[in-house]
Amino acid sequence: MDSGRCSLCGEESFGTGSDHIREKDGLWAVLIWLSIIAARKQGVEEIVRDHWTKFGRHYYCRFDYEALDPRMAYYIMRDLEALITDKSFTNQQFAVGNNLYTVQKATNFEYVDPVDGTVTKRQGLRIIFTDASRLIFRLSASSHVRATLRIYAESYEKDPSKHEKEPQAVL
Repeated sequence: MDSGRCSLCGEESFGTGSDHIREKDGLWAVLIWLSIIAARKQGVEEIVRDHWTKFGRHYYCRFDYEALDPRMAYYIMRDLEALITDKSFTNQQFAVGNNLYTVQKATNFEYVDPVDGTVTKRQGLRIIFTDASRLIFRLSASSHVRATLRIYAESYEKDPSKHEKEPQAVL
């Protein structure tokens, strides 16, 4: 925000940020939706379905494993990282329902700030598949007593005839 660049971002709990405030602001998201509804003179469902028809639908789900022993959570992430970053993991295929997913790459994600170039390492493990679907594993240690492991699953579907499915069925 201090860079003077245009900045608008959102996150999964509908907090939205921009240059108007340093913290996320849910009211901003509400105002954006009200503006879209007023301009298009349509309801939210119709707007969203039209968007899916034009651009496809991203199915998304988050699984939280809370109150884990921090040492056990650390070992889970360490072992998973060793497994997925091994070169033999790339190009492996996994069948889920009627879908076949091929691993394109798997890394320990790091964030590079576009303004000052600061690098924040070890932000989570990610597995990206050739169809742009992905799995993200993030560990948050809320205290030295408990940790939370979050697994994010995302899959893209372009075919409008498949947009009616529930995320749990797709993912």
